Amino acid sequence: MSSTSNSTSNSANSANNPSRHTPGTTARSHTQRTATFGCAWCGLTVSSFAADGARRNHCPSCLHSQHVLDHVEGGPSACHGRMSPIAIAVLRTGDWRVVHRCVRCDELTSNPVCPDDNQLILMRIAVRPLAEPPFPLEAFGSL
Repeated sequence: MSSTSNSTSNSANSANNPSRHTPGTTARSHTQRTATFGCAWCGLTVSSFAADGARRNHCPSCLHSQHVLDHVEGGPSACHGRMSPIAIAVLRTGDWRVVHRCVRCDELTSNPVCPDDNQLILMRIAVRPLAEPPFPLEAFGSL
């Protein structure tokens, strides 16, 4: 069989079989763009993609997440516990990350802040160490 007839038959198979993925099609990316998940804390239905198109793994309203990836061993997590936002980390680049702790297994993760995340909750988490220090503030009065 010649290569010309082989490529023609492959094109015909692709055209006749709409479920077959061909390079350049957007069927898979369209499916990924419409994926949603329910927030484990507030119940909000959340798009898996942020407003800027970046992948989202936490609720933009309450910043809670679900433990679906095992960051220690890699791959999926069997825990599926709720991940509570406990802190904000600022990278050298100035990018903010939300630090989550799993309420079941205590694993820590950090995830990038998305542009549409609740800014009030982000600031509450960021200033918590200053508002509630682990030592009495009166100690500064004698310095």
